[in-house]
Amino acid sequence: MGRENELAQLLHYISDAYPGHLTILDAKRGDIGSTAAYYAQEAYDRYGADVVTLNPYLGYESIEPYLAYADKGVVVLCRTSNADSNWLQNDPNDPLPVYQRVARRVKEWNTAGQCLLVAGATYPEELGVIRRLVGSMPLLVPGIGAQGGDLAAVMANGVDTAGTGLLISSSRGILYAGEGESFADAAGQAARALRDEINELRTG
Repeated sequence: MGRENELAQLLHYISDAYPGHLTILDAKRGDIGSTAAYYAQEAYDRYGADVVTLNPYLGYESIEPYLAYADKGVVVLCRTSNADSNWLQNDPNDPLPVYQRVARRVKEWNTAGQCLLVAGATYPEELGVIRRLVGSMPLLVPGIGAQGGDLAAVMANGVDTAGTGLLISSSRGILYAGEGESFADAAGQAARALRDEINELRTG
């Protein structure tokens, strides 16, 4: 309970200290509708998150309670960045891979513009397929940094027609950039370096 309270305090602090910035609760929730409703209440009301990551395995009933919060967003797992995901998400024997079915279905659910998709940086070609399937829907892109995703390939395959549409995440590359008293400075430098590289690729 103590750590949960710390998370709630942190998210509310970020929202208060940095107005206009989105807070994403990377919870990867996914449960039947009645339980999902309580998880949605926890994410949005208790923690004050703007967006929460969700697992679509149980179908629309596990997503719908979150979409009932009209001013909030959801990020649905589609093509995750971890290497062991192929057996389900992109089986070479599947004529229509699961990740593509997820992308198409979430596009149908996105009637109010609340949805995003996870599209891992470690699979840039699949990221490009997702972009073509969902148009301008924003994509949350993990896998840059410690997982070795190619930022240039992500930008080439993932931006929308306006040259935007990507929320690029580097978790370990920033969190573990330094330690001890140097942590904050090292993490800040790593975050700024990634931001600058993204902007250079956008304009270059």
